[in-house]
Amino acid sequence: MSELDTQGLTGWRELLPLLKQVRKQGVRIVFTNGVFDILHAGHVTYLEAAAALGDRLVVGLNSDASVRRLKGPRRPVVSERHRHHLLRALRCVDYVVLFDEDTPLELISALQPDILVKGADYRLEDIVGGSEVLAAGGEVRTIAMVPGLSTSGLVAKILEIYGDESS
Repeated sequence: MSELDTQGLTGWRELLPLLKQVRKQGVRIVFTNGVFDILHAGHVTYLEAAAALGDRLVVGLNSDASVRRLKGPRRPVVSERHRHHLLRALRCVDYVVLFDEDTPLELISALQPDILVKGADYRLEDIVGGSEVLAAGGEVRTIAMVPGLSTSGLVAKILEIYGDESS
């Protein structure tokens, strides 16, 4: 066993039978995805709001390789293993599923969530997987972001404070 708790599912194929079982009980599945690098209060507030929309929250987590392709070679700051561990520790998160693609379309199509959620900085028509969720009878929702809280902002602040130190 590793030093970190990576308990939980990492592959969507493992998650499908569990979701099928809870759906029989009328449970509504909420899905969101993201990088969640340098987990902060804005992330937690967003995830709590997403979880409140249904009964189980599934978080699709970009793998390290996916993050590098999307955000450049210096990201993520926090490894997928550690990001996975942090997300799993949140009470509002039920499942964390890693994905290596640039978008979660395959994952969303496979899981068929009842509610797909993204931040309000996305237009509904631009949300990846939105048309697939709607076609299956689900909902697509956006959640307001916490102003002034972002990973990019935190990185900039850290560099401003410590960037010129050579020790």
